[in-house]
Amino acid sequence: MTMTAITSPHQSKKTPVPPAFWIWLGLALLGAVLLPWFAQQDQSSWWQALHKTMSLDKDAGNVFMQASAQGMVWLWTAPAVLLALLVSSVLARTARQQGLSWLILGTFGLLALLVAGFAVGLKGWQFEWLNAAYGPLNIRQFGMGAGAGLVLIGLLMMAAIGFARLGYFKSDIFISCSVWFCSALLLMFIALPLGKSLWGALLDDAGASVDLANAAARVFNHKIWGLGCVGLGQGSVCGVAWNTLALGLLVAAGTTVLGTMLALLAERGPKRMDKPLRILALLPIITPPFVVGLGLILLFGRAGIANQLLEWLFGLEPSRWFYGMFGVWVAQMF
Repeated sequence: MTMTAITSPHQSKKTPVPPAFWIWLGLALLGAVLLPWFAQQDQSSWWQALHKTMSLDKDAGNVFMQASAQGMVWLWTAPAVLLALLVSSVLARTARQQGLSWLILGTFGLLALLVAGFAVGLKGWQFEWLNAAYGPLNIRQFGMGAGAGLVLIGLLMMAAIGFARLGYFKSDIFISCSVWFCSALLLMFIALPLGKSLWGALLDDAGASVDLANAAARVFNHKIWGLGCVGLGQGSVCGVAWNTLALGLLVAAGTTVLGTMLALLAERGPKRMDKPLRILALLPIITPPFVVGLGLILLFGRAGIANQLLEWLFGLEPSRWFYGMFGVWVAQMF
């Protein structure tokens, strides 16, 4: 009599962990163990900072030293989450289990460390309501350094890998990590500074409390909404908002005309123009805006080539004619 082995669901084959997860987990662990958690105030080089960390220097300590010796108990979140991620990679058997655990743990660790970093500063609590709720904090915390940065990036990438493991972005880990990383950059360098600026507009002159009357005076200032250029309101010029709107409309109209001309030339023009047009279309994408601005200033600025040539040929005195609406319009057109 032949017996057939029955495989239980718990004995199913484990989904392998992608190499990208091990790479980012390894980098995060290296950042937590070998690199200083906080930025070095003496401007130490990477090698000096690493040497100070390995020699158990208090100011250049890793996350374990800072959490234990400095009393920053919130920093234990980093090693705890990294350990949990390691355990989950071993225990999780299916792609869905891996994705859920990595997404939840990575996101939690990332947000917890960021909240702690923003809540505690050089003078203890950064917000007055925390002082009122928990009392003064006698612990000062410098800005995040190389170790914290590497751990935060590692947590972000592992959360992105978990997101892809759940089937998003067609389970493509590279695309998921790219989208998450670019989104984090946008939040850090655009949304956060802009949000702080807008929030600052709502505060009083001392920056201590919300003052809606003061905020309304700032928002509806004539320097922003004034119509002095058409004889309405204060001053003789229009506000920034109207100048920005006019510039945007001019650039939109100009680029529409140029785009139509280039499209007609590419579609109905001679074939020999295909390659130059392709290069011309790629130039604005690969050329940094700084290069465009600097090039225009060197050409048309007060000491630029064009002004110097006009002075030499016709005796025209160089001026600042390019530093205005027309110059900005030309730069935006590029």
